[in-house]
Amino acid sequence: MQRSKELIEQGHIWTFPGGIHPPERKYAAAEPIRELPLPERFILPLRQHIGEPADILVKPGDTVLKGQALTNSKQHGQLPVHAPSSGVVSSIGPARVAHPSGLADTCIIIEPDGDDRWGERQAYADYRNHDHATLLNHIQQSGIAGLGGAGFPTAQKLALQKPLDYLILNGVECEPYICADDRLMREYAAEIISGAEILMYLADIPKTLVAVEDNKPEAIKVLTEALQDHATITLRVVPTRYPSGGEKQLIQLLTGREVPSRGLPIDIGLVMQNVATAFAVKRAIIDGEPLLQRVVTATGEALQQPGNYWVRLGTPVAHLLNQAGFQAEPQQRVIMGGPMMGFALPDLTVPVVKITNCILAPSSRELPDAEPEMPCIRCGACADACPASLLPQQLYWHAKAKEFDELEQQNLFDCIECGACAYVCPSAIPLVHYYRKAKAEIRNIAREKAQAEVARERFEARQQRLEREQQERLERHRKAAEARKQSQAEAAKTTGKDPQDAVKAALARAKARRAKQQAQSSSDDDS
Repeated sequence: MQRSKELIEQGHIWTFPGGIHPPERKYAAAEPIRELPLPERFILPLRQHIGEPADILVKPGDTVLKGQALTNSKQHGQLPVHAPSSGVVSSIGPARVAHPSGLADTCIIIEPDGDDRWGERQAYADYRNHDHATLLNHIQQSGIAGLGGAGFPTAQKLALQKPLDYLILNGVECEPYICADDRLMREYAAEIISGAEILMYLADIPKTLVAVEDNKPEAIKVLTEALQDHATITLRVVPTRYPSGGEKQLIQLLTGREVPSRGLPIDIGLVMQNVATAFAVKRAIIDGEPLLQRVVTATGEALQQPGNYWVRLGTPVAHLLNQAGFQAEPQQRVIMGGPMMGFALPDLTVPVVKITNCILAPSSRELPDAEPEMPCIRCGACADACPASLLPQQLYWHAKAKEFDELEQQNLFDCIECGACAYVCPSAIPLVHYYRKAKAEIRNIAREKAQAEVARERFEARQQRLEREQQERLERHRKAAEARKQSQAEAAKTTGKDPQDAVKAALARAKARRAKQQAQSSSDDDS
């Protein structure tokens, strides 16, 4: 470990297995980030992160201010959403959201009033004079999740209590077309560095490594100049190779350490955040701004004005595309994300959310439709390309056969769904599709198993309770009988009379009455 730290400090760059070199096509990075006009309405899904949605605080007809919390985060894993501008809540209900399924989810619809009036803001410019719990709660209430695509709540990630060696700030952005982080680093390097310092303070991390691919010379130049007076934050330039921006792959590149299967970076003394997340943390702590907008790359040959835009969360994709000069062709595809890990949108009313980094509108010439799937020829190209050292061919066979136990033994959940295997497959097999479907089925089985286990435990607990109550009743009856016997015995000692005499006398009287009744009945029959 000590030798590893020495090499890290020397700036050594390791490597990771597999990887590919698809065409970069990052031409949208040429222009500065543009401001997007307000849309006619905002569609704000309650859940834009990994975790449960928070409780709704508003109702239709309410007037809201920019930055006002629309939901209340009380439980672990919840994150609030905020009004991206001032306006009126027009409705609350199901609307189609950014998800491959195309299904609807609960959304808050806001019609902006055009004034863009801020509500009350809380900042901590002197954050070093405040305790960690206060600042982490503020980041949580600001709705900040990982903006690199995962959407994990940032405060929850920082609150994990383990000794850490390095914060890794991920500015690699390796997927084709996407250049939102590139422009952010060029234009807001100082604020990103301030965010990194806040993250280091909150997690008690001594040093930060800022990672950028070598295909971003302008960002590298700006960051190099901005970091001259920051001895604890170091820039690391990594070779351009997809998916070098994957969490496990970048950790391996920068430190030579490997995150264990089903493990987390914190298990090996590291934590990773995206550069856009660091920027959002700075805005929340220093400026008192919750997460209301993000930089989104709008690109593809169907756009006349491709570029990067500041987009308010909840903005319909159609509004962004129209501002970028959208010229749709027949059967036009629009992809949220990049060509490797993104997904086609069911329609353009879907809103931009916290994890949206790119809207891609390619022409059919630029990104042709997938070729028909053909049988696997067992060439092994997928295994050579896999950055997680998995066996994609074996995973494919097991996924098709629904052999879920074998899939787990083959570490299916270590697959980062980067699409490198499908990219090199000569049979055009959509391998990632099979893996995603298998993961979903395994999760469903695990969920159903957990529910069945809970039901079994509840049934057994009920049976135990009923048996316990029955035993308690029997015990109460036994004790009552013993108490009566003891009371009778004490009464006999006191009065000298046997309490059973009264019982015997009562039985005798009853017997005499029955005999008299029988005699009377016989007499009536004789007459």
